[in-house]
Amino acid sequence: MTTTAAARAERLTRARKAQAERGVDALLLGPSADLAYLTGYRPPALERLTMLVLPTHGDARLVVPALEAPLARDHLGELDVEVAAWPETDDPVRLVGDALAAAGAARGRLGVGDQLWSGFLLRLQGALGAASFLPASAVTRQLRMRKDPEEVQALARVAAAIDQVVEGLAGLRWAGRTERDLYRDIEQAIRDTHDEFGFAVVASGPNAASPHHTATGRVIQPGDPVVVDIGGRLDGYCSDTTRTLVVDEPPPGFRELYALLHAAQLAGCAAVRPGVTAAAVDAACRDPITAAGHDELFLHRTGHGIGLDEHEEPYIVAGNDEPLEPGMAFSIEPGIYPRGHYGARIEDIVVCTDDGGRRLNTTSRDLRIVS
Repeated sequence: MTTTAAARAERLTRARKAQAERGVDALLLGPSADLAYLTGYRPPALERLTMLVLPTHGDARLVVPALEAPLARDHLGELDVEVAAWPETDDPVRLVGDALAAAGAARGRLGVGDQLWSGFLLRLQGALGAASFLPASAVTRQLRMRKDPEEVQALARVAAAIDQVVEGLAGLRWAGRTERDLYRDIEQAIRDTHDEFGFAVVASGPNAASPHHTATGRVIQPGDPVVVDIGGRLDGYCSDTTRTLVVDEPPPGFRELYALLHAAQLAGCAAVRPGVTAAAVDAACRDPITAAGHDELFLHRTGHGIGLDEHEEPYIVAGNDEPLEPGMAFSIEPGIYPRGHYGARIEDIVVCTDDGGRRLNTTSRDLRIVS
């Protein structure tokens, strides 16, 4: 990650303020986007415990396996976090307890990382019987949900990288090749433009009606719609975009269905502005599709937040009445999926700004004809 030490120090300060406001005495964060957000360190998720102990009052300590300590110190840089390295024969849970005791938080309310392995959590609960536990997201969701300008710039860079992959799709040969063939081509293109490959959905013909289809040996034929949903990671931040292609001439009725989808996606993007609820943006996409009689073919929520995680809050879905705020970044991705026939989806990442929404993916949303 490219965040400065000053920015990370400010995040730790904001986290402690949020902890105090919510009566949380310490955060206990294992390998996760929360840990990366606060410290810049993204360790491997190992069977050996790595844990940031961030008390509301007191010194922050990063408990790490001894073999990971050099990497941890390098990533932390000048950040005021002590690295407590534990050898193979030591008990890391004891070190966590010691850090909490030193801060007077061993009997307090502890916010535990939402993605912490259950084995680690059970050991912590056993060793800290006087403490109470709650999800760390009670604190971290509000910090991470509103992106700062540096994060928006990172999301714009990774969006431009995945747009470059999208622009190269027309140069690939589609007809007569399998979904797996195209998957491999696209995977390589993502690796060439990102630090890490994330995922690629290549779903052709009737397979396109499955939103999270896994590429198979199905041979792509003329007349097949193909949904391509792709993403990767650059400087720690995630990309995610979807475009729908057709090989040669679209099947009967597909252009009309795609035009409806296109209009719905535009309506969702246009609805983004501060104070509008996530549910209202979902409705802006969903209502035209429902009015056309296809409500049962839009199978999923309109969107998900994005940042250090591919899917994070806020979720753009019916029932989420949280108002949008400047800095929130999320996908707008309606889809229509007539089972047994084909499917279509359009996805852009949008950032809520002071006066509307900014689309980070800038490639054309028009139906793409390939051969």
